[in-house]
Amino acid sequence: MKIVFIGAGNLATSLAKAMQSCGLNICQVYSRTPESASSLAQTLRCPWTTSIEEVKNDANWYIFSVKDDALEELISRLKPNNGLWLHTAGSMSTTIFEGFTSRYGVIYPLQTFSKQRSVDFSNIPFILEANNPEDLRTMKEITGRLTNDVHILNSEARKQIHLAAVFACNFANHMWTLAWQLLEDKQIPPGILFPLIKETAAKLKEMPPRKAQTGPAVRYDKKVIDKHLQMLDNESLKTIYRLLSQSIHETEKKSNE
Repeated sequence: MKIVFIGAGNLATSLAKAMQSCGLNICQVYSRTPESASSLAQTLRCPWTTSIEEVKNDANWYIFSVKDDALEELISRLKPNNGLWLHTAGSMSTTIFEGFTSRYGVIYPLQTFSKQRSVDFSNIPFILEANNPEDLRTMKEITGRLTNDVHILNSEARKQIHLAAVFACNFANHMWTLAWQLLEDKQIPPGILFPLIKETAAKLKEMPPRKAQTGPAVRYDKKVIDKHLQMLDNESLKTIYRLLSQSIHETEKKSNE
């Protein structure tokens, strides 16, 4: 099994390293910049290129792990071959491959990745899709070496999961970023929030997040909310605070109707 990675970002780096550790042969890395391509290739000890036209044409899998707005262009520029073409995007349909290759699909690990941090792939959900059953069986077998949690879902289901993941991960992380800024601006160590964040996430294993919701917005404690708004001197933060407080309160009201 020879695999070419087209892209060398956070997801590509983590997935390529995990695949190699399972005995899969990453035979080449493509990236737009020589810095990214050479860095990942050095880790994997494989060749690299910054020219899509120079990508090997004898690999079994071609994994496109790039920004959504670059995906179609790279697919259109890759020379036709007999390999299975896969992308890792949560919000892109498999139809983006149509007209360029006869074998295609998606391998989407539902996790947040950073180049500087290793993750345990064994419990990461992998969402798979392919345009023919034989390739799908092979994909399931290969990803089964990485994780115990494999799902066969269509593009529409995957898009819905990706949307939910943006709320659960990206938006939540941005809230932590804003919280960090509020404390750092007052020379308070943000680490004081770690136990709170840990317990908030731990609750989700025992109860739905709606039932775990606490704070002034649930009961719409106007005195506390107004005091917090007065403390914020940034209009964008005030808008975020108001909108989230309103959403929390309305969700609580609906759950009690």
